[in-house]
Amino acid sequence: MKIGVPKEIKTNENRVALVPAGAEALVASGHSVMIEKGAGEGSGFPDSAYTSVGAKVGADADTVWRETDLIMKVKEPIKIEWPRIKKGQVVFTYFHFAADKELTLAHIKSGAICIAYETVELPSRELPLLTPMSEVAGRMAVQEGAKYLEKLYGGRGVLLGGVPGVAPGKVVILGGGIVGINAAKMAAGLGAKVTVLDLSLERLRYLSDVMPANVTLIYSNRHNILEQISTADLVVGAVLIHGAVAPRLIRREDLKAMQPGAVIVDVAIDQGGCVETIKATTHENPTYVVDGIIHYGVANMPGGLPRTSTLALTNATFPYALQLANKGWKQALKDNAALRKGLNIVDGKLTYPAVAEAFALPYTPPDSYLN
Repeated sequence: MKIGVPKEIKTNENRVALVPAGAEALVASGHSVMIEKGAGEGSGFPDSAYTSVGAKVGADADTVWRETDLIMKVKEPIKIEWPRIKKGQVVFTYFHFAADKELTLAHIKSGAICIAYETVELPSRELPLLTPMSEVAGRMAVQEGAKYLEKLYGGRGVLLGGVPGVAPGKVVILGGGIVGINAAKMAAGLGAKVTVLDLSLERLRYLSDVMPANVTLIYSNRHNILEQISTADLVVGAVLIHGAVAPRLIRREDLKAMQPGAVIVDVAIDQGGCVETIKATTHENPTYVVDGIIHYGVANMPGGLPRTSTLALTNATFPYALQLANKGWKQALKDNAALRKGLNIVDGKLTYPAVAEAFALPYTPPDSYLN
């Protein structure tokens, strides 16, 4: 199979979808790999690292998209890339369709086979291709939140860990999944007072066994959320509903109950965000202020740490990419139920129910394409 890896062009996105070791393994399996010139440089992988293992370098994005059958990316194709997508081409990347109707309609129109990292799902309900980036984003959320609490950035001027004789800052985390647990680990490690809210009592019981003493666990409901955010220095939105739009847990009027200069980092922004006032931002301009509350809504947080993020991501995605290349997309999805759940669009039809529901569009079961 001909596999293409375009350079990521979303603002400040420096990750790459395939590292040289992955290219080497694909070539050894009899496939051809074309990586766009300079695609790996942001993550520390020069073109020579790819050519030395048998990959080719495409002069530009048009060449890579035109001459390959399977496209591996990190982020969803943006508008300038949509005309490059070929009918019948397999595109394997993060899409987050449920948060963007225009993106969804464009890919329906393209005729491509769209397999989304974020909806590949194991029988345990784990999302193996979302997990590594959720780990990075959860840890980054506290790192970034701590920075924007500095007075220089308009924050409350609170050190999350405090010092002897001064109380630590308070971090409230909405959601106890992968993002939430990693944010809690970071915040607790800094010495902050941490509160995690989640709807699952089973999850809260698990967290009670693994979290340190400075982490409080509370059942998530409207009353408890309002009570906790009113005294928070940093709020981390870590809510995820598989493949669907995130629920709005903090409303515009709730900001008035928060302390001026508090920070919200909404990691759920890729799925629309769990804060009514959140909007997508970039690493270049990551924050804005609403009603005295600093909002951080960077939609590709791990892109700010591309070396770590690329290695973590490709460790997880490569085995699935190899299956797609070796077997073709239909057989790979037949043989792997987890990968089958990644199929979101094929032949102009939506094959993931949560996306169809989000936009009131017809849903077609994926199995109908695998006979």
